[in-house]
Amino acid sequence: MPFRIEQAGPERLRAIGELDFATAAAALEQGEALLGTGPRWTVDLSGVTSGDSAGVAVLLEWLSVASARRVTLRFESIPEQMQAIARISELQDVLLSQPG
Repeated sequence: MPFRIEQAGPERLRAIGELDFATAAAALEQGEALLGTGPRWTVDLSGVTSGDSAGVAVLLEWLSVASARRVTLRFESIPEQMQAIARISELQDVLLSQPG
């Protein structure tokens, strides 16, 4: 399943599909385009069917872009597989403990 990210309401984005090596470049581009359109976003990842280390890298890059643009970004419903990668990589504080 290809990846897409779409606006799901005021200050909300919904990610859908596979967030992995095959889709990372497109996901990065789509997310960066949307992050420039508001002061704060919550990204709902409950629609992500699978994710790997490339997907985690995309989330980190989105956080970096958001920070550079002075946009508050947080994630919710990060898939367990991606949470495990974040923990193993000692990135859980960056991805999993974000301001509400």
